[in-house]
Amino acid sequence: MAQGRLKFPRRRFLPLAGAALLDGCASPPQPKEPPGTSAVFVAKASSYSRELAAIVETGIKACGLSVRGKSILLKPNLVEFDSATTINTNVALLAAAVETFHKMGAAQVRVGEGPGHRRDTLFLASEADYRKGLDRFDHLFVDLNRDDIAPVPDFAGQPEFFFPKSALAADLIVSMPKMKTHHWTGATLSMKNFFGLVPGAVYGWPKNVLHQLGIANSIVALHRVFRNTFAIVDGIVGMEGNGPIQGSPKNAGVIVMGGDLPAVDATCCRIMGIDPSKLEYLQLARELGHIDSSRIEQRGETIASVRTPFRLIEAFRNVRLA
Repeated sequence: MAQGRLKFPRRRFLPLAGAALLDGCASPPQPKEPPGTSAVFVAKASSYSRELAAIVETGIKACGLSVRGKSILLKPNLVEFDSATTINTNVALLAAAVETFHKMGAAQVRVGEGPGHRRDTLFLASEADYRKGLDRFDHLFVDLNRDDIAPVPDFAGQPEFFFPKSALAADLIVSMPKMKTHHWTGATLSMKNFFGLVPGAVYGWPKNVLHQLGIANSIVALHRVFRNTFAIVDGIVGMEGNGPIQGSPKNAGVIVMGGDLPAVDATCCRIMGIDPSKLEYLQLARELGHIDSSRIEQRGETIASVRTPFRLIEAFRNVRLA
């Protein structure tokens, strides 16, 4: 359904990355990265009409991921719908992932999302063509905002925190975000996408508890809870400028994949022309994965061959790669 360009209110505070750079505060000590290296696969994909399933399968194998016998939850980015721009993970890539994981022997594949705004999740899914583009949609899809829940102890300083049972029960959660800039964090990629695992029916909309705990802290806390993860980033057409909702489409023509989500996000940032070491959440995530390029095994395309600088808002002008 076509509709006019949506407008949403914005909280008025300076992003932490920009604030730290502008006030001259010294950077806190950096957490140490874990030992070893991580593989990240980058593929060129000029459009959604390409054979995406073959690319996804190649990337999974290149990263050494085994899915046979596992229950898998695919977590797309389905936050709003606006026919005038590109906000959500494209259904063609999502369908390719469903097909590929079944082909590679997964015991179960489901798709789950909990949008951050108070919206009818199934309506958003229909508007984004998920119902039309996914076979057996009603069997596959779960609204994580209203799923049954269970507590997890010690989350971001809270004695307990509730999460959807569908997420807690999955053997593997595959983050499938849209490659976008973000007006608070600089970029929103595979790690920030896990905000959709927090149930709105418990914590309200737009899940203010995560903002109160600190966006960067919440991103890292979510990844301490959910460690069995993989990422497939939709960078075929991303979003630049005032993302994650009001930005402009950006043709980047890439898919980025890997099991180390900080490494995937750092690679995406470099493709976007962003210095990952200047984003607060990636600094905090060093303890969970690899950020430095020397610790990331680049597979598939080189970053230089796909680099596509994304336009940034003024508050993040200083995070641009030299």
